[in-house]
Amino acid sequence: MQLIAVIGAGTMGNGIAHVFAQSGFEVNLVDLDPSVLERGTVTISKNLDRLIAKDKITEEDKDQTLARIHKFTTLEAAVVNASIVVEAVSESEHLKTRIFESLSQYCDPETILATNTSSISITKLAASVRNPERVIGMHFMNPVPLMKLVEVIRGYSTSDEVCAQIMQVAQQLGKVAVEVNDYPGFVANRILMPMINEAIESLFEGVAGVEEIDTVMKLGMAHPMGPLQLADFIGLDVCLAILRVMHEGLGKPKFAPCPLLVNMVTAGKLGVKSGEGFYDYRESKKTEKVSARFLKV
Repeated sequence: MQLIAVIGAGTMGNGIAHVFAQSGFEVNLVDLDPSVLERGTVTISKNLDRLIAKDKITEEDKDQTLARIHKFTTLEAAVVNASIVVEAVSESEHLKTRIFESLSQYCDPETILATNTSSISITKLAASVRNPERVIGMHFMNPVPLMKLVEVIRGYSTSDEVCAQIMQVAQQLGKVAVEVNDYPGFVANRILMPMINEAIESLFEGVAGVEEIDTVMKLGMAHPMGPLQLADFIGLDVCLAILRVMHEGLGKPKFAPCPLLVNMVTAGKLGVKSGEGFYDYRESKKTEKVSARFLKV
């Protein structure tokens, strides 16, 4: 498998393209928005520069990596000859389904179709394509070049052969691949998102402030980042989308999103990506930024 197509040049997509290209694969990176595509490739270049500064790679390695990445703004041209397609667009079932329907038309029947979804059913996405046994989840962690884990998610119809190939590919990328089954949230987010949601509930109910909650979890539980800061980093809109998928799919009250999270997303306070969430990223020093009007107390 030499040619990989990555759909979406945002945070996850450009990171996935980076690790494939750095591992020797030819990569077609596609995004319908040329500005997003350009920003994505600039990000890859900057991340490679950081690796050079840490003596992890050489200038020659960087040049070779970038030379393996080919930019496209049309889906069909990018995926037609790919051995594996990795979809990495935003966490929208409707959008992902439309893309997989298109991939079913454009790709060879043997092409493996992987999705980087955080929570959406692999089985549902596979139902929209011919040969659903080739559809699989390949859930990378953010930031992709640094994080070792890849959740490999088997849909109901995913074949043993496809799963084995993707596990091997993940290892070629220097990742640790963990096979899981197709249930809402898989493993990572089924455990992580209720913790984040409970941290938001604690803030909502006035148990403690933002920095206090994060400090307790960092110093008391040895977490490298507090849950509210982590939510900002993930994107509060993404957290909300994942919780809604799990709440609908599993039907348990513990997955119901906190009203504070819903209000913040509605107000456009999405975390790092918008410049403001539980912390203010528009200033050099992070400060608490949750208005009292959002709180229950």
